[in-house]
Amino acid sequence: MVAIAKAVPVLESINPATEEVLAVFPTTSPQQIEQTLQSTLKAFRHWRDQSFDYRADLLRQAAAYLRSNQERLASLITLEMGKPIAEAEAEVDKSAWVLDYYADRAAEFLNAQPHPSGAAESYVSFQPIGTVLAIMPWNFPFWQLFRAAAPALMAGNTVILKHASNVPQSALAIEELFRASGFPEGTLRTLLISGSTAQALIADPGIAAVTFTGSEAAGRQVAAAAGAALKKSVLELGGSDPFIVLADADLKQAAQVGARARTINSGQTCIAAKRFIVLESVAEAFLEQFAEAITALKLGNPMDRSTQVGPLARPDLVQTLDRQVRITLEQGAHLMLRGSPLPRYGFFYAPTVLAGITREMPVYREETFGPVAAILTVRNENEAIAVANDTQYGLGAAIWSQDLDRAKALASQVEAGFVAINGMVSADPHLPFGGVKNSGYGRELSEYGIREFTNIQSIWVGPPIAPSPPKK
Repeated sequence: MVAIAKAVPVLESINPATEEVLAVFPTTSPQQIEQTLQSTLKAFRHWRDQSFDYRADLLRQAAAYLRSNQERLASLITLEMGKPIAEAEAEVDKSAWVLDYYADRAAEFLNAQPHPSGAAESYVSFQPIGTVLAIMPWNFPFWQLFRAAAPALMAGNTVILKHASNVPQSALAIEELFRASGFPEGTLRTLLISGSTAQALIADPGIAAVTFTGSEAAGRQVAAAAGAALKKSVLELGGSDPFIVLADADLKQAAQVGARARTINSGQTCIAAKRFIVLESVAEAFLEQFAEAITALKLGNPMDRSTQVGPLARPDLVQTLDRQVRITLEQGAHLMLRGSPLPRYGFFYAPTVLAGITREMPVYREETFGPVAAILTVRNENEAIAVANDTQYGLGAAIWSQDLDRAKALASQVEAGFVAINGMVSADPHLPFGGVKNSGYGRELSEYGIREFTNIQSIWVGPPIAPSPPKK
């Protein structure tokens, strides 16, 4: 095992709505890390040889566990990272959905594929590669893990979860879920470790690959560690998603969906709409309806079922967001709605709308992780696409227009991994998900996601039936 120092003594679970410390957990010791690695290796040797039907039955049991424990698990999410309870319940349900999806489709996605060649027979098969280290974020503590783990497990791999340091209860609840659902010991294990410890762990021979969702800065470190160890990695990083409103858009619908697209999970999602790029001919009308829709959202106690915007997950997130807003205002932006932390217990930031945005301002250049919307006006569609692509990120985007052919043509010009037309960006198991540019690489979900952590193996069966091509 790679030498790993114990970086932090404990992890705290803190309620972001009240600032109460809910629980404190000791971090995993180096000896326990080694035991976990051995456990997942032993499990892999068994798990990789099991049938798709066997694995699928267990995934369906995990999905049933999620649904039967939805209220308890959703409450845990809300208490630990502040997501409004109705959204937390939806997250648990979506996690069950992705388990069922891969239970139903993995055999189809990973069946051997005939590929005629000069051989008597040739085909491509998909083989598991080992233990995947999943370094996961706090903003969707269940969904992010399950959308990575479901395909990895169905492909025959085992998983080690390193969750964000502020959601240790969720991390432990996920491990218990797999144990309670009947998975063989070691199929999925949780480590309570720091980010630096996780990066060192990548080099260990017991880790075959790594999947990471989080910030661009941390993603670069994970990519460097994986590259140095010559191991496959999939990265889903930040976003500064454009929300383009063309002149013929249904403005009322665009404004209402846009308000939720900006504030879902209290604005703490990589694929939240962040830069609203509006043709100047409809900018005034859109802004009026958008501000009205934002104002109508209820901010407050995330355990209240009527709450739509809760607290941010940590105090440093409030500080970062406030810095971005203050500097943007100092540089000449117009404050249309609120724009400051709320003077109350908890890590709350009022939904904020800024207009008069120019490209040097932080809310244009940086990812804003909170309920802050930047409004930019453009003269025409060509300028809208240019502004949309004028970012280091390329995760998601939305285009609003009643001319679907035109919207589809523009979508192909947007530099993003996912483009929604007349809707909001949302991960769906049926569609591949991931980004370009500084938003990362690789894909999750659909058949593309399940093949990321497989050995795509070519099988050639002789004798040859056609002459080989001439050698160079």
